[in-house]
Amino acid sequence: MTVVGIGARPGVTAAEVLAAVDAVLPAGADGVRLVTLDARAAEPGLVAAAQARGWPLTGYPAAALAAVPVPSPSARVAAAVGTPSVAEAAALLDGGTLVAGRTTVGRVTVAVAR
Repeated sequence: MTVVGIGARPGVTAAEVLAAVDAVLPAGADGVRLVTLDARAAEPGLVAAAQARGWPLTGYPAAALAAVPVPSPSARVAAAVGTPSVAEAAALLDGGTLVAGRTTVGRVTVAVAR
């Protein structure tokens, strides 16, 4: 299974989300799942991106993400959404190893775990 954690600004488009995912998704990735902050899981661009590829999209509460140790915590993100990491923490929450750390493409930040 490949888990792609996504942090995004409100109002991102599906095209922006997919461009960021495609920039880091390893070749031949299978069983892809998108995961994010629960407050962003209903964001139309994220929902549309997941639907376009047939991938499930799951949101986690900030408290759950904040409990996950990550290599690139951000005080700015913590102040904004209540957790020092969204993309890396969400990708790592179900276990696994980070294969692509926090990468920002425009208004979207992604990380990948397997």
